[in-house]
Amino acid sequence: MASGYETNFRDLFYIVSPGDDYFAATWTAIMSKVDGIDNTTISNSWIAKNIQTNHGPLGALYPDVAWGMEGDTPAFLSLIPNGLNNSERPEWGGWGGRYELYEPDFSKVKDGRSIVPIAPETREIWTNASDTYIPFIPNEYGRTIRKDTTSFEGDKVTLWRWRDDFQNDFAGRMDWCTLSFEEANHPPVPVLSHPNEVSVKSGELVTFEAFNSYDPDGDNLSFLWFQYPELGTYKKVINHGAAENIHKIFFTAPEVEKEVTTHFILKVTDKGTPPLSRYERIILTIKP
Repeated sequence: MASGYETNFRDLFYIVSPGDDYFAATWTAIMSKVDGIDNTTISNSWIAKNIQTNHGPLGALYPDVAWGMEGDTPAFLSLIPNGLNNSERPEWGGWGGRYELYEPDFSKVKDGRSIVPIAPETREIWTNASDTYIPFIPNEYGRTIRKDTTSFEGDKVTLWRWRDDFQNDFAGRMDWCTLSFEEANHPPVPVLSHPNEVSVKSGELVTFEAFNSYDPDGDNLSFLWFQYPELGTYKKVINHGAAENIHKIFFTAPEVEKEVTTHFILKVTDKGTPPLSRYERIILTIKP
C-alpha cells in the first residue's frame, strides 16, 4: 500500500491486498497454477488457440505470457453483469474475487520490499477474504457432475473458483471479433420462477426453480445449484437430497433461534463452444 492513501483519501472506496509480497495478492489467482485442479484455461496452448490465433487483429496483438497473464484484469471482472457480480458488494464474491471490510494486520510487513513505500492502514478497508471450496467435476457415467474429493481454502480461492467461467467468456468474446452472430456462441439466460430474495420459517420446505431458463442460440443447458456459506449470517452448510444439476432443488429450512440469511447460487452453462455461464443469486432468509 502506497503511503498517503490512508491519510489523503479516507472516503475512497477501493479494494486492495496490502503487504510486501506481490504474488500473495488475491488478484494473482487469475494466473496461478493450482495443484489439484484442471489449469487448462490459463495454459499457453489454450491462450494461443482461443485468443492469439484466428481471432483477427485484436487476437494477433495479444502477447505471450511474460510476467503474468492479464495483470490487473480482476479489478474489472466484477463489473461484468453476469448475475453473480455486484461491484457495490465485494463481500458477496464474484469473478474478481471476494473481499471483506476490516483493518488488516501490518505487523509482518517489511518496508523496502515493494516498488512503492509501504505504510500501515489506519482504517477498515476492503481486502482479502477466504473461501472454503470443493469443486464440482465432470462425471462420465450417471450424474454428469460430482463433488471432488479435495477441498481448497484461502483468499485466492475466491477468484480462481470462477476462472474457467471467465476465461471461457473471454474466448467467447474473442470469437465475436471474427464470427457472425449465427456462428458465435452467446451466454445463456437463467430465469428464476421466484424472486431473488426468499423468506421462510424454520422447518419449512424451500424450493428453488429455474425451468424457464433459455439459451439465445438454442443450446442445451446444464444447471448447478450450490450454497455460498461464507455469505450471510448462517454459516452452516445446508444439505439437500436433490441432484445439484437439475432445474429445481428443494430442502427443509434448518431450525434457527434467530433470523439468519444465506446465499445460494444458480449457475447455468450452455453446451456451445466455448461453454458460457451465467448466474442468479438467491438470498434466503430463515426465521424462527
